[in-house]
Amino acid sequence: MGLSFLVLSLLFKAFMILQLAYYGDPILRKKTETIKEFNSDLRQLAANMLETMYAEKGIGLAGPQVHQSIAIFVTCVPTYMNDETTLPGVERIFINPKILSYSEDSDTLPEGCLSIPKVSGLVTRPLKIVVQAMDLDAKTFTEEFVGYEARCILHENDHLNGKLFIDRIANRSDRQDIESKLREIKRKYSFKS
Repeated sequence: MGLSFLVLSLLFKAFMILQLAYYGDPILRKKTETIKEFNSDLRQLAANMLETMYAEKGIGLAGPQVHQSIAIFVTCVPTYMNDETTLPGVERIFINPKILSYSEDSDTLPEGCLSIPKVSGLVTRPLKIVVQAMDLDAKTFTEEFVGYEARCILHENDHLNGKLFIDRIANRSDRQDIESKLREIKRKYSFKS
């Protein structure tokens, strides 16, 4: 499924922590462009996105979140076995992803976002999905994901379509509770309503 972060790290020694786009930045509301060129620039971007995701203590990061309006996201979702045991996640790179199917079963859990710091809300998402995407070698893969990994992929895929998790908060009261925090983020990062 493409090169791992470790291999990318060895190939591209000069990582960059990329600047995040924050709530209010118009790039977060744009639909991304399909990636057509699979080259060293794309590999470098993927490596930098993984590095940025780790530096920000995230489990997923999409192109628009680093000012790139292209259809790519990266994930590394740990597996929580119990309160004391967490297994490391598998690094994944998704290019031009499509969600092929969703389960009817869903759950509602809190979500947050690196682009909307210190804000969380309850979001309902399907428990199982099937995704088709391309890797860094332009090879297409199709895979099923369940649970928290499916949730993370759906969250990142939303970014590619100009949607944010706050758009999916169903409870109106919960949404109203975060409005002041959203205004503060816009003020802090100088984005006018």
